[in-house]
Amino acid sequence: MRRLLLSALGALPAGLRAAPAGLNGRVWGGRPAAAPDDGLSGTGGTAPAPDRHRPSPGRGRGDTVRAWTELFRVSALFSVPGDALAGAAAVGRSPGRGTALAIGASLCLYEAGMALNDWADREEDAVDRPHRPIPSGRISPSAALGAAGALTAAGLALAARAGRPALAVATGLAATVWAYDLHLKHTKAGPAAMATARSLDLLLGATATATATAYAGTGPGPRATRPMRLGAVPPTGPDNVARAAGPARSLLAALPAALVLGAHTYGVTAVSRHEAQGGSTAVPLAVLATTTALAAAVLATHQRQRPGEPATPGLAATAPGSSYRPDHPHHPAAPATPDLGAPLPGTYRPSHHPHRPTAPALTPLLLTAFTGAYLRTAGPPLLHAALNPSPPLTQRAVGGGIRAMIPLQAALAARAGAPGSGLAVMALVPLARSLARKVSPT
Repeated sequence: MRRLLLSALGALPAGLRAAPAGLNGRVWGGRPAAAPDDGLSGTGGTAPAPDRHRPSPGRGRGDTVRAWTELFRVSALFSVPGDALAGAAAVGRSPGRGTALAIGASLCLYEAGMALNDWADREEDAVDRPHRPIPSGRISPSAALGAAGALTAAGLALAARAGRPALAVATGLAATVWAYDLHLKHTKAGPAAMATARSLDLLLGATATATATAYAGTGPGPRATRPMRLGAVPPTGPDNVARAAGPARSLLAALPAALVLGAHTYGVTAVSRHEAQGGSTAVPLAVLATTTALAAAVLATHQRQRPGEPATPGLAATAPGSSYRPDHPHHPAAPATPDLGAPLPGTYRPSHHPHRPTAPALTPLLLTAFTGAYLRTAGPPLLHAALNPSPPLTQRAVGGGIRAMIPLQAALAARAGAPGSGLAVMALVPLARSLARKVSPT
């Protein structure tokens, strides 16, 4: 009997030591224990906090796909196409082949920056974010660096197909992305570099759209430009003059929209610098004030315009006495004698466009709705992060700022007179929200 009691007492500490292992989420009853979930993350409270996940060893195909989706932060990809669409709207062009090439180049360069970011931060993430794909061992550093290089090359190749001006802008964008990830991120110039990258992305869409349209319309034969939206400037003079003036004019026309998007990006990047440790109250408050000011500026700019006037300064439609009609893209240049029947500058002509008469009435409503969605997406998380600057709430503010880029892009497109492009951009919101529940964008 005494021997049985002694053996039972000797086994008791081993049983006690087994309990904490199960409570720590390793093994309990032969299965992984459920990790606690407070629902606070950079996805707006819809996904578990990322640092509460225990990543899988990454041996199967599903685990590999999951690791790469986390590395690329695929839920943030939906904030990219709107840059090119807003850029096309800013130059008064309908989306076309150049816009599609710009979107493809932007997606490649964006994902290259994501992979390069994790490669550059692999030692820091091993301490602050051990669940990330590289420090957890699911993706090797060399594979992440190789993916960044391959995606950069693919992005530049797509931009080159849109023309030399688009390639020049894409080269500047790629250089900014690499400089940010490798060095500028940890300096005071980090937010400015990220803002520059997002502004260049919008300018890439504007340049690629305008260049591709200009080249399509100057070739021989019946092939001509696709109909331009109201407010666009038709190419005049010799072909080489039109080709040379197009990109510079596009950059100038799209610059105001690019600056608005860059200012928003600056604020989101400034907040993201505190998402791992938290502790900043002043930064979320300042970014919240900036967000409100940007929304007011977008609305005020549209309200100052006359009905039918193009949204972007410098894109006046038709000079007095010109016979050019926006609804007749094949009409010859202005004759030497004034045409008394020509429309005045900024006059809206609904002929041959049965669906456009409703645009002047719909555009202010859509612009107000898009701007309200922008404030509703970015504002509350910033306020919460200012009141309680904890890492989870700061991550939520960053995620809200990333998703708020989509309605901001839609508002910029509607402000430029392209409500259809704005609606197309807003259609990405449900997809981004759905995927953000599975993969955090931060």
